[in-house]
Amino acid sequence: MRGMSKMDKNPAVPKVVATDAALELIRVVRAKHGPVMFHQSGGCCDGSSPMCYPIGEFLVGDSDVLMGEIGGAPFYMSKAQYEYWKYTQLIIDVVPGRGGMFSLEGPEGKRFLTRSRVFTQEEMQTLGLM
Repeated sequence: MRGMSKMDKNPAVPKVVATDAALELIRVVRAKHGPVMFHQSGGCCDGSSPMCYPIGEFLVGDSDVLMGEIGGAPFYMSKAQYEYWKYTQLIIDVVPGRGGMFSLEGPEGKRFLTRSRVFTQEEMQTLGLM
């Protein structure tokens, strides 16, 4: 994971969080596959969902931003997509159904889903976005 772009970590205002259901599914996936990571890209189909991979199976680089961690798993997004999402907090949740073809949660009959909310003006100031 060398060379990746990192954002300033501000624990008071996390850029990505996870619901209890998502944290539980991450525990299940980690028990089966070991350490994992997430990548949210801006593509269609599978690329529009957060994808869960074993650490090292998806290479991140200078075109990726580390958004934070959920359930002990790093969460990345492409720089281009980050420009659209930087004013929002990503909320990773779980819904019934099949995930992306290459995402580890698929066999569990559940899939990760990204929800979001716009940061308040105060949060944007704290994050240096205003």
